[in-house]
Amino acid sequence: MPSPNLDDRRFQQFVDDAKRYIQQRAPEWTDHNVSDPGVTLVEAVAHLADQIVYRLNRVPEKNHLAFLDLVGITRFPPTAARADVTYWLSAPQEEPIVVPAGAEVATVRTESEEAVVFAAERDLTVVPCALRHIAVRNSGQQVTDRTTDLAEGRDVLCFAEAPAVGDCALFGLTAAVPDCAVALELDSHVDGVGVDPRQPPLTWEAWTGNGWQECEVDRDETGGLNRPGAIVLHVPGGHALSRSGGRQAGWLRCRVTEPLPGQPFYTTSPTVRAAEAFTIGGTAPVVHAETVRDEALGESTGLPGQRLRLAHAPVVGDDPPLLLQTAEDDGWVDWHVAPHFATSGPRDRHVTLDATTGEIAFGPAVREPDGTLRQYGMVPPKGAAVRARRYRTGGGRAGNVARGAVRVLRTSIPYVSEVVNREAARGGVDGETVAEAKTRAPITLRAQERAVTLRDYEELTRRAAPETARITCLEGEENEYGAHAVRVLVVPQAVPDPDGRLRFEQLVPGDALLDRVTRHLDERRPIGTRLAVGPPYYQGVTVVASVHAFRGVDADRVREQAHDALYRHLDPLTGGAEGAGWPFGRPVQAGEVFAVLQRVPGVELVDEVLLHPADPLTGKRGDATNRINLAPSALVFSYDHRVRVIGDAS
Repeated sequence: MPSPNLDDRRFQQFVDDAKRYIQQRAPEWTDHNVSDPGVTLVEAVAHLADQIVYRLNRVPEKNHLAFLDLVGITRFPPTAARADVTYWLSAPQEEPIVVPAGAEVATVRTESEEAVVFAAERDLTVVPCALRHIAVRNSGQQVTDRTTDLAEGRDVLCFAEAPAVGDCALFGLTAAVPDCAVALELDSHVDGVGVDPRQPPLTWEAWTGNGWQECEVDRDETGGLNRPGAIVLHVPGGHALSRSGGRQAGWLRCRVTEPLPGQPFYTTSPTVRAAEAFTIGGTAPVVHAETVRDEALGESTGLPGQRLRLAHAPVVGDDPPLLLQTAEDDGWVDWHVAPHFATSGPRDRHVTLDATTGEIAFGPAVREPDGTLRQYGMVPPKGAAVRARRYRTGGGRAGNVARGAVRVLRTSIPYVSEVVNREAARGGVDGETVAEAKTRAPITLRAQERAVTLRDYEELTRRAAPETARITCLEGEENEYGAHAVRVLVVPQAVPDPDGRLRFEQLVPGDALLDRVTRHLDERRPIGTRLAVGPPYYQGVTVVASVHAFRGVDADRVREQAHDALYRHLDPLTGGAEGAGWPFGRPVQAGEVFAVLQRVPGVELVDEVLLHPADPLTGKRGDATNRINLAPSALVFSYDHRVRVIGDAS
């Protein structure tokens, strides 16, 4: 077997390192000649260290795993990617349609790639509905029911005659439709009311137990209630029946919002003459993992420290990762997975699980100094059957598929015609390798679950949220965060769209992720240290370039490849010279972009490269420059590059 190279230092390097430390720690020691007795001791210790390193370098990988296990370092298991998948009905139905938990969907299988399979995490009920009431509430006024006017064919003003921010049109459904896709068919006879149909100042919301929550608009054919058409809304999961204006229904509302700078506003209220609502689909969470149920593991020996192994590994880290049961006099009894047995008593039904190998261990018995035996964790009765009631296996980065990639319905469900994931699947992380565990071990042993140095904060953050793409820790500026502040920057995992582009909203970490990291670090930070966890500042960059193509080369193809090269190089996750993501705080220079474009196949000459700082939210660009400086907490973000190709395609 090849010998690993744990430490490439040898005798003389140990001696040189020791002498450098002497200069730092004991500057009064000035005699470093070999005749000095202290240097003789240094050389003796260096000789022993050289022999120890030589022997350690002959240790095979299996022994490394045993050594890591002795110091309590186990490899991290893979995590499974998750996504929300929408099940579209072939036609509105009169009875509820149930999508059962475990129903499988997948990506399209190709010649070079296997299909990636996902399974529904819970049941989804697509509840049918119809429109029961329509009402309006102008800003500062009570709700007015207009259902009768609609039934008599009269035009109903959605807002006040001169619409104001806060005006609402309310649509009451016959049933609550949580997690469903609802289509509103509206017949409007007011056209040209002043708004831009592509970005009307409206938001759609649904009433839940926690108040009004925003609905995602899948399609709006009305252009902001401006013309007849359908509006497809994805209703949030907490949608519930409520009473408004004396009427009980599952309420949806369309509310007028404050216009953005430069966004046209309503001059006249749109009207509705006829309206209809029906359910056309539903959304459920899916996971890239296979669920194993009722797996027999054998029988208990009745002895402490018994070990059993699952048939499928690795185990995806759910909560709990494994539901273990034993057959006893009272039937099947549950056991709980604990991180260790240090706090387990003789009556605690605890087991440990190595998620990477699938090994399950019952508590050991340890002889105390006084000669007594102490049982850590309960031992199941002898002969008791042991089974894994449920666990998941699989996971990994393969599950991080782009939005729209999940399109195959592997489990037949009546009246469901198609499926699609509206956002990319994320959260899939490969299991930790032995090499990565060996690199992490010294950091973990040094930190001991305490965050002192900036590197400690980064390591603990990575442990709390392994699905994050990039993490860095900086000293917070005193004028912004106060004294003794630590700033942790988190970049979430993001999967490019099928065109290879990242959207800005994909790089903003969710509140749940930030809260989890904050809680984990807050328990381990020193008292008095301020903690700020959030995303980095994303500096948008627009490249405007002109290039000459070789004669006979397709200019459109060169332009497409040039765009791909720019987006690939100026990428916060996979860009930069090493392909590991653009370095934090590294400036963008026109000369570097020039070299990137020059390497594009078909480019003969790069004529001009200009850089424009851009705001990814508003799209506003700054003046052209040859260098864009980034703050230490900033990352680059590609925004709408423009490449002009000059050439003769004949």
